[in-house]
Amino acid sequence: MVIYAAIDLYEGQAVRLFQGDYRQKTVYNPNPLAVAEDFVRQGVTHIHLVDLEGALKGTTPNFELIAKIKAATNLFCEIGGGIRSMTTIDKYLGAGLDRVILGTAAVTDECLLDTALAKYGQRIAVGVDIKDGKVAIKGWTQASDLDAMEFCGKMQAKGVQTIICTDISKDGAMVGTNRTLYQEMSKKFSLQVVASGGVSTMDDIRALRACDLHGAIIGKAYYTGRINLAEAVEEAK
Repeated sequence: MVIYAAIDLYEGQAVRLFQGDYRQKTVYNPNPLAVAEDFVRQGVTHIHLVDLEGALKGTTPNFELIAKIKAATNLFCEIGGGIRSMTTIDKYLGAGLDRVILGTAAVTDECLLDTALAKYGQRIAVGVDIKDGKVAIKGWTQASDLDAMEFCGKMQAKGVQTIICTDISKDGAMVGTNRTLYQEMSKKFSLQVVASGGVSTMDDIRALRACDLHGAIIGKAYYTGRINLAEAVEEAK
């Protein structure tokens, strides 16, 4: 299992939200590049980047910083947040990012998803953010009427290879991850499932690895010191 270390960006800073609530934002480091460089020291191989401003506005306000993080670390970097056009997809992948994550666009713009998959294949992932069993969109601020499991099945049928699945109720809450959800997804789909939200102990890492998942995202647990990234990387193996 691969550990993805997370950097959520807002106004050029590394921040974390509580359950996706922009009103409950904590700034953990004003220098996200320094965070990424620490990931390198910890033996991390994959970075999960989210432009939180982009998720709200559908723009790329942190693009230059994101490109710098990729160039400085040369780690596998995926980016999500506000990616709703081929222009933005081309911009990120052209700058060297390894994968882009379509969230809202995968729900609201099927044509864009199909076009992106046809052009870039496995470099396109889909973010499935779950709230009360439904897919949430627009920076988690709106709920859709789409059943999350049915949506994942549809994505698999389209040829999507990687799903980043977040249980919003667990995100930033430090109460553990939704092991039941990820176990179900692992059994049901042939997708590469990356677990996100609530990964806060080494027990979570071991449980997710036992689910035979592709990856797990560590965010707040790193910033608060609850998880040692170097140990998590080794445990995930």
